[in-house]
Amino acid sequence: MAFSKDQLLDRLKELQIEFSQYEHPVVLTVEAQAKYVGNLGGALSKNLFLKDKKHRYYVVSALADTKVDLKVLSQRLGLGKGGLRMAAEEALVEILKVPLGCVTPFAVVNESARHVSLLLDQGFKTQEYCFFHPLSNDMSISLNAHGLDKFLKSIGRDPSYVDLEANPPVGKDQPPDLAAFVPSDAPILSDLPVKAPTQDSTGKHVSAASNSAAVAAKAVKPSGNVQNVKEKPVNTVQPSIPAADAGNFVEELLDRASALLLSEISEDSIKQHSGQLGAEVANNIKKCLREDLKNLATIFKNTAYTEGFYAGTRYQPKRL
Repeated sequence: MAFSKDQLLDRLKELQIEFSQYEHPVVLTVEAQAKYVGNLGGALSKNLFLKDKKHRYYVVSALADTKVDLKVLSQRLGLGKGGLRMAAEEALVEILKVPLGCVTPFAVVNESARHVSLLLDQGFKTQEYCFFHPLSNDMSISLNAHGLDKFLKSIGRDPSYVDLEANPPVGKDQPPDLAAFVPSDAPILSDLPVKAPTQDSTGKHVSAASNSAAVAAKAVKPSGNVQNVKEKPVNTVQPSIPAADAGNFVEELLDRASALLLSEISEDSIKQHSGQLGAEVANNIKKCLREDLKNLATIFKNTAYTEGFYAGTRYQPKRL
């Protein structure tokens, strides 16, 4: 069962952690939260829920004015420049057990988040107190870093504070300084289920028509960047595109593109890129889908060619 806001507040009281709570309307951004608690003297926080290509998850909690460059952070974790992205809303609900706009360090209290890595801004330690959502964005609570540490230690978490604005060089003789924060024992979490196999007009499953199509199917290796598309086994003889059906080919492309688009649009990406969000999303979609779409097109081309070849060998012209 997921922790509720009331349960969290009760836990803080049991631990004798000093905090203040402020109810307000539901807010989705730091700017909106600031309208209700920004005049109370504490520092506001922004919280990112991220994932890497191997479906490992991270919560990054920082001061609102801390600049978090995901490409730099990804390199510092040893994941390469494009190794981190915003996690999908479905993963947010499944793993942190909170809705959109409610990401918080307190969410790691849930058992489902036991493999989520938590990185805290070292700037929290310089503040008298900071504001966080207590698993719900209709309230903000303020506490100091000592109180947050006490809570995290009570659930078996060793608080990890890092300089999120640092950009140390990473190379052969300079290993990633944050590599220790990459979860090593996280299970691979599947995304939404794959749709049932496509059937033809007779109700039979459509299979590959030749070995050439099967080889193309084996060559497909999903990039792992597309949300909600479960990886298909590479040892199957059935390609992603059933026969040479253009309609199914288009649907496959649309499914992958729309899933990735949804994963790119989030509260944090809107705040981070503002007016440049459209260009940023477009570039990410191109980069992440390019290889997948090339592979799908190759399968479609090979399957269509094979279908045409077999149709020709089966065709017997009438004798005059």
